[in-house]
Amino acid sequence: MIDDTLELRVKRISYEADRINSYELAAPDGRDLVPFTAGAHIDLHLPNGMIRSYSLVNNQHERHRYVIAVNRELAGRGGSQFVHDNLRVGDIVRVSKPRNNFALCEEAEHSLLIAGGIGITPLLSMARRLDALGRSFELVYAARTRSAAAFLDEIEALRWNGHLRLDFDDERSGQVFDLAAIVRQAPAQAHLYCCGPQPMLQAFETATADRPADRVHVEYFQAKNPPAMTGGFEVKLARSNRTIAVKAGKTILDALLDAGIAANYACSEGVCGTCETRVLDGIPDHRDQFLSGEDQASNKTMMICCSGVKSATLVLDL
Repeated sequence: MIDDTLELRVKRISYEADRINSYELAAPDGRDLVPFTAGAHIDLHLPNGMIRSYSLVNNQHERHRYVIAVNRELAGRGGSQFVHDNLRVGDIVRVSKPRNNFALCEEAEHSLLIAGGIGITPLLSMARRLDALGRSFELVYAARTRSAAAFLDEIEALRWNGHLRLDFDDERSGQVFDLAAIVRQAPAQAHLYCCGPQPMLQAFETATADRPADRVHVEYFQAKNPPAMTGGFEVKLARSNRTIAVKAGKTILDALLDAGIAANYACSEGVCGTCETRVLDGIPDHRDQFLSGEDQASNKTMMICCSGVKSATLVLDL
């Protein structure tokens, strides 16, 4: 793993909603942090070896802190539970520098931000930015209940009159959350953003299928495709001049790490983009949610944490 991380202190932990805490991270010596833009995330390197990506929720003009929110996923892989159970105020944690795979188009005529549950985190940062710029936008925030909606008090206090629509499952009187209708009402030139649970993201992609791809933006927290783990092939590493066998039950990333190859990675699910690697020869079996359909078709890069190979040869720029 190539080390390009910061050591930050947990300055404050706050309750935000049912099973959701926010964590304010700051430099131990008080110095300014690396700047970020709305929609960016950091990777939290946990003491148990896990690496998890979390969106930055605070104002991008703030240089003194990073604020993330962690939803305790009872059926998750253990990262969020570890954070809730073990991270304490005063602890030093290792984090990556901010990266943005979900960038905001600040020049858009109008922006529609659709958040589901913990998906509010990158979109709240975007809403803050659009409000500061005086841009036209609407934030649609859906959650199971008010008590499950993080940052709700803060959002309502911002008084984005005409810019905010709240939707809670237990307040609809039997009606359904009509995401398709919300999308249809958006101006033709609008940029649309969505972050939330898998069913919402799939409904959003269906509803926006006829809109220009460069105006539709989605961020996944979880993989929707299983990783390629059939194995039975070799990967050639051009810069290392090595050939690595990928056995059944292993991903390409697994095989590289087992062989002592330094490779960047974080989510291990193909959603964060950290492990994106240049392909010099061969055809990947793309399983990620990070690359666009056009990027996948070009086969110029791949996510080695989850994608496999369709060709007899795969040569990577490693």
